Amino acid sequence: MKKLSLWLITNILRVYFRLTLKLDSPDLNGIIPQTGPLIVVTNHTGQVEVPVFATLLQPRKITGWGKAEAFENPFLRWVFWAWDIIPVHRGEADMKALKSALRALEEGRIFGVAPEGTRNYTGILRRGLPGAAILALKSGAPILPIAHWGGETYMKNLRRFKRTDFHIRVGKPFTVGAEGKVTSEMRQQMVDEMMVRIAALMPEEYRGEYAAAGQAAQKYLRDVKFGG
Repeated sequence: MKKLSLWLITNILRVYFRLTLKLDSPDLNGIIPQTGPLIVVTNHTGQVEVPVFATLLQPRKITGWGKAEAFENPFLRWVFWAWDIIPVHRGEADMKALKSALRALEEGRIFGVAPEGTRNYTGILRRGLPGAAILALKSGAPILPIAHWGGETYMKNLRRFKRTDFHIRVGKPFTVGAEGKVTSEMRQQMVDEMMVRIAALMPEEYRGEYAAAGQAAQKYLRDVKFGG
């Protein structure tokens, strides 16, 4: 039943996106490894990127956190069930959600994380939250930064029956590490470094809190190669 639901949702979305988006993703195909755990970190407008990534990254199994209150919507609950989205209670240390995320990575899935934590309707980057660093440190999984822009105008364009230019860019994979006890300040810096990687992929007008992306130091991130 779940496979049928996933197939149905995926194919409906593929048709829908052909009608409503002009996708520009020149470096996405061929980069994503076909096996093994992977954390994808990205910015979050909440307009369209989640279903786009859930569709484009298949056949890999991809999941992530979704705010618990969204599961109260019957349609979203069905979609989230098909995608194995993990409910998370925002504003608290949700250890159950963290353990479920670690389990998904252990199963070799892609786990999507938006360090900004909540929707950013303007598309201009806000400061990331430390949750992504905790997941990265505990899992040891490689991390891939993916940036997108244009989706912040999606709903406005939809009302005008206009297709949206949606741009996607992919950075270099990396891991996160530190020696000794990791403090909350260190976790914040790790996330800031992740956000710098995302910002560097975007046009300058979208970089916001990370406008100096090209000049920021990278203390806790280490570049890696997939399969190596």
